[in-house]
Amino acid sequence: MIAYLDNSATTKPCDAAVAAVTDALTQHWHNPSSLYEPGNESHRMLEAARAAVAGALGAEPGRVFFTSGGTEADNWAIFGATRRMAKRGHHIITTAYEHHAVLGCFGELEKQGWDVTYLQPDAQGRITTDDLKAALRPDTVFVSVMMVNNEVGAVLPIAEMAKAVHRVNREAIFHTDAVQGFLKVPFRAGSLGADLISISGHKVHGPKGVGALYIRKDLPLPALLFGGGQESAYRSGTEAMPAICGFGAACAALAPTARADIAHMERVKLYALEVLSDVPGLVILGAHDAPQIVNLSVPGLRSQGILNCLQSDGVYVSAGSACARGHRSHVLASMGADEKTIDGSIRVSLCRDSTTAEIDLLHESLRRAVKTLKG
Repeated sequence: MIAYLDNSATTKPCDAAVAAVTDALTQHWHNPSSLYEPGNESHRMLEAARAAVAGALGAEPGRVFFTSGGTEADNWAIFGATRRMAKRGHHIITTAYEHHAVLGCFGELEKQGWDVTYLQPDAQGRITTDDLKAALRPDTVFVSVMMVNNEVGAVLPIAEMAKAVHRVNREAIFHTDAVQGFLKVPFRAGSLGADLISISGHKVHGPKGVGALYIRKDLPLPALLFGGGQESAYRSGTEAMPAICGFGAACAALAPTARADIAHMERVKLYALEVLSDVPGLVILGAHDAPQIVNLSVPGLRSQGILNCLQSDGVYVSAGSACARGHRSHVLASMGADEKTIDGSIRVSLCRDSTTAEIDLLHESLRRAVKTLKG
């Protein structure tokens, strides 16, 4: 038996997504900008995929624009918003434990002279609306706060935060990286209050290489790419139709069962928290508010050693974020965890297909790993 428990890194593409990718590659491979009928059919497929993603997101199809993934969506949102707002203020806010796709952008903006405030999480990984309110200033023009922390599963109060920002400055732009929240935490873009929302295909059983940015109506951003005018002239270039169709198919397949899937993941997560509690020396890190993420540590051991033992039993988890491979977790560091705890941490992340049997295998393997590594 294999226990794949690294779904926050990537998920297995669902059958509907695989079928849609294959069809786009082999049958409907024509350029959706072409004016003859096969091109028109490709265009109809493109817009059907957009409608499916928008439906799952709770947005109007015309407000969803495809990107190459969550990283590009974050970069476009951050650099586009700050470019638009540069003449109105120079203070921007994010959190200290954002994904590197966000932190990297803010680091670059700091070099350009922007005044950045980094909100610090508490020991459980939570950041409150009051924390954000305390940092807001009259010259705050842009705020980016992730919806779900990708390492410890803390869920942030995005709707309240967006309202607080707009109350201080109606013109300020609020962005949320919802890559770990999309189809994991119930929300609708149309009522969330965020001006910009980033999502990714491969986190929701779609293919890699595709994501989307939701842009609120009447909020024009500077174009990301210039050329043939695709994606409403925001992001020119021939659309990646196989990936986009796969993303749309995954959203169409998952959206109808999203609430049931969330409840299932929550049950498996709670089971994991219960059964893993007897592993010698193990501590649970973070809030684990989200249904799919649990962060564990065995202080004094090394994450890589634990991972090596687990994978020999067919159990696959991660040491923090897959996007920060080889680096000590900045998330746990921002929460005040000590170095031994950080260095012994692993992340278990679930999906709609995860089972308690996989958790049982993890439990058995983890107990053996601790015994082996402690010698």
